[in-house]
Amino acid sequence: MERDQTEELRALQDTLYFIGGKWRIPVINSLCNGNRRFREIERSIPGITTRMLSKELKEMEMNKLVKRNVYPETPVLIEYEPTEYCRTFGNIIQEMIIWGREHRKVIVENKI
Repeated sequence: MERDQTEELRALQDTLYFIGGKWRIPVINSLCNGNRRFREIERSIPGITTRMLSKELKEMEMNKLVKRNVYPETPVLIEYEPTEYCRTFGNIIQEMIIWGREHRKVIVENKI
């Protein structure tokens, strides 16, 4: 079977665009680990600013990766949850974690 390199490149670019930036993957990981409220997500990601988390969650909602639920309580309760579509990325994140751990071992072993 012949591979369509143009299509593959487009798919890679789409993926890199999606995961590009410093915060998208940590936000997805936090949500998939059960953090639902804004402050829970924020506390689980060292270094992220309130403004950046807000921006990421809005973009992720626009891209059908996060569902925002508003509960009419006093004060208003807002929770975020990953969509099923977002969860399809979970295996990729897990593979990235595995690769990152192995890469760190290679780097550390070579420095000594």
